[in-house]
Order: sequence, then structure tokens, then C-alpha cells
Amino acid sequence: MPETLTLALPWMGLTIIGLAAVQLGTFVYSSIDKIIRERQYHRLAQTEWEKQIEKAAASKQQDEGKTAWNGTRKFQVADKVNEGGSITSFYLEPHDRQPLPSFQPGQYLTFKLRIPGQEKTTIRCYSLSDSPRSDRYRVSIKRVGPPRDKPEAPPGLSSNFFHDTVASGDILDVNAPSGHFFLDTESERPVVLVGGGVGLTPVLSMLNSIVETGAKRETHFFYGVRNGQEHIMRDHLKVLRQHGPNIHVQVVYSSPDEDNQAGQDYDHTGHIGVDLFKEVLPSNNYEFYICGPPPMMQAVTQQLADWGVPEQDIHFEAFGPATVKKKQKSEAHTDEPKQEFTVRFKKAGKEATWTEDTGSLLDLAEACGITIESGCRAGNCGTCATALRSGRIRYLSEPGAEEETGSCFTCVAVPTEAVELDA
Repeated sequence: MPETLTLALPWMGLTIIGLAAVQLGTFVYSSIDKIIRERQYHRLAQTEWEKQIEKAAASKQQDEGKTAWNGTRKFQVADKVNEGGSITSFYLEPHDRQPLPSFQPGQYLTFKLRIPGQEKTTIRCYSLSDSPRSDRYRVSIKRVGPPRDKPEAPPGLSSNFFHDTVASGDILDVNAPSGHFFLDTESERPVVLVGGGVGLTPVLSMLNSIVETGAKRETHFFYGVRNGQEHIMRDHLKVLRQHGPNIHVQVVYSSPDEDNQAGQDYDHTGHIGVDLFKEVLPSNNYEFYICGPPPMMQAVTQQLADWGVPEQDIHFEAFGPATVKKKQKSEAHTDEPKQEFTVRFKKAGKEATWTEDTGSLLDLAEACGITIESGCRAGNCGTCATALRSGRIRYLSEPGAEEETGSCFTCVAVPTEAVELDA
């Protein structure tokens, strides 16, 4: 082999290696540059995505701001439907024809009613009984008669006004939806909804919402009434029963009539409680939402606690002042001295002693002949809000209305020390 060729071979090898290294370097550089550019692109895309989310959220807030309202808003009764069982549904449309804000399933509307023969406006709260819509609301109201033990007493003022006087086309003054008893629609946990009598209304709103949004969470709906005469929304519940494998409807009659057929009109005889839950549910690992007469709610909530259901998984709606008063008495410790606190009513210039048997601050005021405006007497409408000049209070049940700093809702408040009210 010629010497020159022999000398050239190493140089050729080095050249090839060099070229390969250059190509490799170029490839590595371009790959790194590509990765950097892709990361920059993804960062920009993420930033843009976040901007879009913020923009959508801002737009949603702006839309909600346009449709929500402060104070009262005029609503026209679009329809009035007899549901049976002394319950009538009222379909309400905004008189200004503007879209309605959504609400949390389980919340209520506050009505300011001008009832003939009443000097002052009557304020009442009624649960929304359907899932959220942008064009109308629905409330379902039971006609309340005299108490069974006092047949000579007058019937329910507002409920009979709705049934006897309010007609399609009438205009009503309504506050925006509110209340803290509502379904957590973001949760996917299995849920148990319990409605007794007209307490069906807020939990029916929850059930309708689950069905209409297509949520797949396991849902058990228990509805308790005395018999078929009180069984409302019968056809609607039959349709929901067929909706899907995640929806389970159980109707319970405590005193079925002779013509009520088990398996067709109702599923169980007796009362709703943990014994029935153990029969139907595979465990106690559910969120429970309960609304009904006070005795039912007190029994069911206590049974659930004894069954080991965590307190944060038991939600219930206050069902009028009886619920509050009985809850207050149940919290009294009979083996401890009863507490007594002085309550001063600033404007009236009066003092009184509150004890555990007194009831709420509103009860004490009325016993002293002091007038404090009130409505629902369950902490929901906010009418009884009174400035707390000094001292501290606690609530017998969580108010549904939003509390202003420095004030309290006297209908569900009791003192924990000496207090002075601006009343």
C-alpha cells in the first residue's frame, strides 16, 4: 500500500468522526431547542388557558351579577297546580322577564306578603321544590290547619293565603334564593335524601337536580307520609324511579289505607329511620340530607349519630320554630345548674332575666311586651335581625340568612353572657 494512502487513512477517519460529531451536536442542539420551544409553547398555552378560565369565571360572575338581586323582586304566578295532600305548587316567573340566577338545590325563597286584614307585611320562607332553571322558580306549599290539640285556633296565615287568595297572574314580592341547607353538587359521594310530608320539597329539588344534570352518584331517596292521600308527586317519583341504576326511590307509609297497595303505591310500612336504612343501604357511608316534621328529624338525626355517621355527614333543615325550641331544650344539661343571664333592651329601657326555659331572645322580648319584627322564626328570613350592643350569643340552629357584623337573629339566638340589644 502506498505510504501517502496509509498516512491519509487516519485523517479520513478523524474527518468522518468530526463530521459525525458535528451532526450529532447539531441534532442534540436542535432537539434541545425543540424541547425548549415546546416547553415555552406549553407554558404559553397554559397561561392562555388560565386566562380563559379567569375570563370565563369573570364572565360568569358578571352574568350572575346581572341576574341576582337585592331586596325584593316582582314575580308573577304563572301557574297554580294542586298536587294533592293539601299541597299546591306555585310556578313563579320574573315580572321583568329577565333571566333568573341559579340556586343551590335545597334553598328557599322568602316572600313578603300583603295579606288582607294584616297591618304589617307577613314574611314567610318556602323551599324551592324543583331543580334550578333560568326562567322560573317553583315552590310547593301545604295548607296548614289549626293544631290537632287546638282545633279552635286559627289556621296557618300565609299558607291559607296562598291556597285561597293567590291566583295565576298575581304579583308577589320575593327575595333571592338563600339558605345553608343545600346539596353539595360538586361531591361524588353517595347520598341519602329524606323527606317527610311537605319536607319533601327541598330534597325533591336535590333529587331533580341530580337526575337532570346526569350525575352518576349513588342516590337513595326516602319519602315518608301517612298514606296515599298525602302522597304527592306520585307520577313524577315513578318516572324518577326508572331513571337509571344510580337512583333509588323508597316510599314509606306509616298508616296505609285499605286501598293502598304495597309494592305499587308504597314500598315500606312504618317510619323512616336507621332500621330501614340498614335494610336498604349496604353501609352508613353516605351523606344524609333530611327535612320533615321536628319529631322525625330529631329521631332520624339521633339514630344516625348512634349508628356512627359523622356529624359533618348529617344535614337537616329547620322546620319552623318548634324545631328550634325543642333542640334548645334537648341541649340543656339536667345535672348542671341552669344558666341565667341579664338581657337589657336598650330602646325599650327594660331588663329581663333569660333562663334555659325562656326560649330565644325573641321569645324573651315578646314576654316583656317588646316588639321585634319577625317572620319565619327559624333564622331564615333575617327579619328579626337586631343590633347586639354588648355581650355574646349562640344560635340554637344555624341561620339560613346572612348575618351582618354586630347583629344577631333573635328568633334563634340565646345569650352566653349578659347582653344588650338595640330593641
